[in-house]
Order: sequence, then structure tokens, then C-alpha cells
Amino acid sequence: MPLFKLPAEGKQIDDAMRSFAEKVFASEVKDEGGRHEISPFDVDEICPISFHEMQAHIFHMETLATSTEGRRKKRFQGRKTVNLSIPISETSSTKLSHIDECISSSPTYENVPDFQRVQITGDYASGVTVEDFEVVCKGLYRALCIREKYMQKSFQRFPKTPSKYLRNIDGEAWVANESFYPVFTPPPKKGEDPFRADDLPANLGYHLKMKDGVVYIYPNEAAASKDEPKPYPYPNLADFLDDMNFLLALIAQGPVKTYTHRRLKFLSSKFQVHQMLNEMDELKELKNNPHRDFYNCRKVDTHIHAAACMNQKHLLRFIKKSYHIDADRVVYSTQEKTLTLKELFTKLKMHPYDLTVDSLDVHAGRQTFQRFDKFNDKYNPVGASELRDLYLKTDNYINGEYFATIIKEVGADLVEAKYQHAEPRLSIYGRSPEEWNKLSSWFVSNRIYCPNMTWMIQVPRIYDVFRSKNFLPHFGKMLENIFLPVFEATINPQAHPDLSVFLKHITGFDSVDDESKHSGHMFSFKSPKPQEWTMEKNPSYTYYSYYMYANIMVLNSLRKERGMNTFLFRPHCGEAGAITHLMTAFMIADNISHGLNLKKEPLMEEYAIAAQVFKLSTCDMCEVARNSVLQCGISHEEKAKFLGNNYLEEGPSGNDIRKTNVAQIRMAYRYETWCYELNLIAEGLKSTE
Repeated sequence: MPLFKLPAEGKQIDDAMRSFAEKVFASEVKDEGGRHEISPFDVDEICPISFHEMQAHIFHMETLATSTEGRRKKRFQGRKTVNLSIPISETSSTKLSHIDECISSSPTYENVPDFQRVQITGDYASGVTVEDFEVVCKGLYRALCIREKYMQKSFQRFPKTPSKYLRNIDGEAWVANESFYPVFTPPPKKGEDPFRADDLPANLGYHLKMKDGVVYIYPNEAAASKDEPKPYPYPNLADFLDDMNFLLALIAQGPVKTYTHRRLKFLSSKFQVHQMLNEMDELKELKNNPHRDFYNCRKVDTHIHAAACMNQKHLLRFIKKSYHIDADRVVYSTQEKTLTLKELFTKLKMHPYDLTVDSLDVHAGRQTFQRFDKFNDKYNPVGASELRDLYLKTDNYINGEYFATIIKEVGADLVEAKYQHAEPRLSIYGRSPEEWNKLSSWFVSNRIYCPNMTWMIQVPRIYDVFRSKNFLPHFGKMLENIFLPVFEATINPQAHPDLSVFLKHITGFDSVDDESKHSGHMFSFKSPKPQEWTMEKNPSYTYYSYYMYANIMVLNSLRKERGMNTFLFRPHCGEAGAITHLMTAFMIADNISHGLNLKKEPLMEEYAIAAQVFKLSTCDMCEVARNSVLQCGISHEEKAKFLGNNYLEEGPSGNDIRKTNVAQIRMAYRYETWCYELNLIAEGLKSTE
């Protein structure tokens, strides 16, 4: 697909853009300890970087004649209102239809009650000058094309509506293509064993080799020796860096900052006006919806660590119960000797009877805000790492039995609650290739299955710790330990039955660590390849993310070919890190599913607290709950059951109020607003034709 067509001298422009992006990075990142590499609004509206220089570096726009400029302004100012239009036909999506026509003629809108709409009139209604508007629209168009490209290559999700607009701008017909969709494991049928391993596919006999941090797949060893890999879509580092440099330059551009900041402020105000005008009508819809309310609509905790999936009262109760039952059981091993549970508590100079929720001290409160070191300490009950190893680890003297029992108890609570789901994360560190076998054996042997849980793998960004202790020779070895076992289990599942079964329950990968730690390294062509990264310094967030995405992309192609489930890339992003982290996630992450990890409150109480703090209505909370189901990695069959059969459609036509309890008025408002913003970009690009 065309991605903003550059002139013939595009190579020179890319070089200039790369140089410019490095200058922007260097000028904004002045000290290594700074948390914010680039702030979104720290450049004046009149950007200190020459506007003409930006045009040459990014868009290479030709100077237009004065008469042409005048005609263009006149044409724009003649548009007192930007007509909101959306592509409505999947067979001929290049034809646009006004939204009013769509509302009156499309049967999917018949169930949307009349409501008050906010309309902006005036000169082309963008809030910036004509020249800035055109430049911004070109940049945003290419940015959307970049994200669409990386999502489709990796079988991650990109919504239909912006895709239709992009094809319309390109002058092409939009056609639905389900081959780009991710694949999730369907729920087991009634009576089916979720851990069955007698139906695993046969060995393909492929050969694997990691080259420059990316796993390549060869039909056999002879092909590997000739470097003739199978024709899977492998990542292109040069294209990625060019796209990254474009976005880095784009977000530093004055007109883009002005336009996006003003649009976001406008959209916030517009929603407040919508609520003021339509809140009672939305509430009326919900009151007329039989049976369904907030408490019995499905909701998913999309960001929860397995070691924090229980509340602190649950953990305290389990510690006391285990001591009562297993006081004389050998549960811990030191270099000198083994210890019973009673001896372990004696060594720690405490007794379970004396423990309280306060002394357990595993709640992330105000003192942990912006303090990742203190946040991590909260994983140690009573501040004792020995108790964390015993109760919250999978690999210990008792083979993670206590941890498995706690998780199954949490799962039982979710099943009893019925309408609550969770996506806990388990850790793979990349220190050893045996980590996958140990984790999968723990999962399968303890039969950790809950219909209200799906699982993700989190990879901590702690290469510097392993390298400083000489556990790893280089960063490439860490990538091998993380990805090669998964590729091997995909190629030959029968040789790795536990891991193959475990991977069926995994929906994605997460990248975790203290985002505020700044490496000072800008990922570029000059960066060492992973096998060359032998220094103790940690790679940058973008460096980590790219190589995780690159391997997930190849892995998904292989697994989809085999009819297996694929994986999403859903890293931690935006909590305390620089804006370049968000830029990277915009390019290659399916979603970031991020929020603070609160260990004290159950999911329902989290919603209740959010409703009080942010003054959320019932419709607001049901909308958040519906979005959590859309974001998560549960199967298509389950989403259709929880949200309605048409949930893949966007706007009111994809909402079944009987299941979601989200007002159709709200869905129509969201969809029309979304289309309006996309239509602004399309209008801006038309003016340059």
C-alpha cells in the first residue's frame, strides 16, 4: 500500500530526516537521568526548528505559486462546515456518504434514539491555519499508514474505520481481509480436557537460526548453511528506523503539536457538552434494558501480574492456613540446609499468627508513586524475599505448589463472580533457555486452568543485571533464550508437549521494567547488533521493543500457517517513561493495556473507586468494561457471547445493548466523532491534490 509517496530523491530525504531526528533526540535529551526524552508540549507553537526546514526534511513540499495558494485558501474558507462522511460499502468503499444519510438509511442505526449532536461551523473547522492544516494532515496520514503496516505484518489488530479512510485517500477500494486477524485459542468444549496433548501436530523438521537478533526459519540444515530461509515476512530494520525517524521528527513539529493539542482539548470539551445534552437520554436507554446492569456485564482486568492477582487479605489468610497445615513440612532450601515452614518463620523472627494486613505490607500506596524500587519491594510479604520465593514463585523447593494453589483459588473466585475475568502475567527472564520448560511444567502439572483467565508472558528488561553478573555473554543470547524454545515447540510440538499445551493458553507478550530509567541510547543504524551488545549497559526501550516485535512477527506467521494461536505484543508503556516509548508502542504494539498495579482492591471495587474519583456514570463504566473485553485476548467465540455476534463491527452496529449495557447514543457519538476526525485528515489531503 502507498505510504505517502516521496519524490525520486527519497533516499537523500530519508538520510536528512534521520540526521534531523537524531538532532531532535539529542537536543531534547540533555542528561541521562531525565525521565522525559521529549515532552509533547514543551516546544512553543512557533517551533524553534525552522518550519521550512521541517518541510524539507519531512515532506519535501514544493513552493506553490502565490495564485495557487490564494485559490487553495479560498476553496478551504468556502467550506463553512466540514461534511462528515464515512465509507459505507465494503465492496466500493471509495464512495463516501454523509453521516446524516447513513443514519437515516442504514438499518444498523435504526435502534439509535434521537439525540443532540454538537456541530462546529466556520472556516474548515480545524483550528489552525490552512498551511499548517495541510502539513499536519500529511503527517498524520503517513503515521496511520505506518501503524497499519506493522499491525498487519504481525497479525495484530487495526480497526476497520481508519483503514477504510486510508484506502479512500489512496483511491483504492477497501476489502475486508480476515487473514490479518490474530488467532486466539477457543474455549474447550464441554467435557474436553484443556491440557490434552494427544492431538499435537507433527514435526515440520525446520531448522532455526538467530541472525542479528531475529529468528530465521529454514526448511532444513542445508538451506540454513546457504542462508536460504523460508519466505516468511521478516522484519526490515532500515524501514523501521526510517519510520521511527519520521515519527520522531513529526512529534517535534510545531504545527503538529498545536493541531493535536487543540483537537484533544476540543474533543474533551465536546464530550462534556454531549454528556450535558444527552446524559438523561443515555440513562433512559439503560433503564429500558431488561436484566442487564453494570454488575452483570463482562469486564476484564487486562493488566495484572500473577504474583499480585490476589488481594492482601487472601494472601494473609493463605499464609496462616499453610502454616496451620504444613508447619513441619520441608519447604525451603538454603546453601547450608533445608528448612521446614516453622523453621523458616523462626529464622525470620516472626509468627504467622501475629501477621496483619498492615504488617504484610504488600499494598502499592501513595509512597510507591513514581518509585519503581519501592513498588517492587511490595512483592515481598513483610519485606522478606524468602516468603516471596515460597508463596509467589513457580520455581522453588516445593515446585511452586503454594503459588499454584493461590492462583486456582483466585480463579475459583472469578468463576463464582461469573462476570469478571483476568489476564495474569507470568515472567520469562531470558537468563536460561530452560525457563520455558520449567514454567510450562509447573502450569500443566498443577493444572492451572480457569475459564475466566487467559495468560500473558512478561519479559523484564533487566539484561544489565544478568550481564553484570556474567549470566549472559550478550543481548542476543537473552533473545535466544526468550524466543527459540517457543519456535522449537511450534515446529515440533510433540517433542515439547507441556510447552505446546501451555502456549495455547498464552495470548501475548509484555515488556516490563522501570520506564523512568533512561538509557541515553537512541536506536539507530549505528546501534550494535544484539550479538554485539556485550556492554553491561541496558539497551533502550525502543531497542528491546523492536526485537521483541520482530520475533513475534515471524513467530505469528509460522503459528498461523500451522493453525495455532498467535500472540499480541502488549508492553508496559506510558506510566513513567518518555514520549518516545509511546511512539514505539504506537508503531508496533497491539495495545498497552496499562494502568497502575493495585493489589488491594478486587476488580469491582476498582470500578467503584474510579466512578467516585472520575465522576463516571453507569454508562461510562459499562463502556470501559466493554472496551476491556475488546482489548483482551479471550477468544472470538467468547467475545461474541459476551458482547454480541456483531462485536467486530465498529459503531452502534457492533454494540448489543442487551449484553453490554452501553447506550446506543454513546456508541453513535463515539463513532461519529471518530469519523469526523478521520474526515478532517482526508479533507486536508484533498486540498493538496
